[in-house]
Amino acid sequence: MKEKKIAAAVSAVMAYIKTEEDMAASMQSVSPAHPKMPETAPAGFNFWGQSGRQSMMNMRTMMQLKSFHGSKIR
Repeated sequence: MKEKKIAAAVSAVMAYIKTEEDMAASMQSVSPAHPKMPETAPAGFNFWGQSGRQSMMNMRTMMQLKSFHGSKIR
């Protein structure tokens, strides 16, 4: 009985792997529906501004999680 269960599990895994491989192969043959995104940033993108906003969001998150409320660094 144990051998039957093992054989069933192995065959199920092999069928799943084959299905995934077939799906991946068919996806490669189909051209993408959306054009590839440009690798450069748009002309009006401000990296410094984005960095500052990210820094402020990180600080707010830490304050909300009370990372600083119990520290002895006052």
